[in-house]
Parts: sequence; structure tokens; C-alpha cells
Amino acid sequence: MDFTNTVIEMVYKYAREHLDKTDGEPDFSVFVVWFCHILGNKKWLLSTTLLDGMYYEVTFNSAKNEFYLDAYKKFENRRIPKQDENKDADDNKEKMLREEH
Repeated sequence: MDFTNTVIEMVYKYAREHLDKTDGEPDFSVFVVWFCHILGNKKWLLSTTLLDGMYYEVTFNSAKNEFYLDAYKKFENRRIPKQDENKDADDNKEKMLREEH
């Protein structure tokens, strides 16, 4: 059974309930970012068109026939470049040599 529309409606209602009352009634939509179905369970990652930095995770537990909704606030998106593995190995060798002396 496809619960995607149900999940979108859950997140829409949750987001609407948690809007800042001073912002009025903004028009927004909910969209699925990622979905996975494994071992009878389903998981959705969703977001909205609101500029609030929120994202949502909804899990369907098929054994208990129930949903779980988690709401998260994105605080930062930091770029962290991957270090060159050969440079890391050389740096570690140099550090070990210094510690031996």
C-alpha cells in the first residue's frame, strides 16, 4: 500500500500547527526528498516550501501498523572537503616520528 499522500498530509498538518502565529497563513507545499521500503517498513524524508529550515522523517512500522513523525531543524550546512588519503598517511607517519623522539 502506498502511504505517500498520507505522509505528505501528516507533515502538512504538523507544519501548519507549528507555524508562528504572527506569520499569518502562508501558502506552502510538502514534498518527498527520499523514500525507502525495506523489510516491510517504510521511511520518508520530507520538507516544505517554507523557509523555516525544517525537515521531517516519517517511518511506518508495519509490525505495529503505526507511523512515527520526527521533525528536525537544520542549523547549518557546512562544507568539509575530503582530505587526500596519501597526505593523511604521510602526516600520521611524521607525527609518529616526532612522538618517538
